Amino acid sequence: MTKLLNWFKNEESGQGMVEYGLIIALVAIIAIVTLSPLGTKVAGVFTNIGNNLP
Repeated sequence: MTKLLNWFKNEESGQGMVEYGLIIALVAIIAIVTLSPLGTKVAGVFTNIGNNLP
């Protein structure tokens, strides 16, 4: 366990991981903002279909 903690302390490639994390977060935010209006439209279509069924 001590070796692992020392490795984390001395590891310098974490900056790249942080950058990848920020990119993933940005893509997720864009996907949520883009798909939210589309989701409400799709829900409206299914509601309309459900209301028209006998």
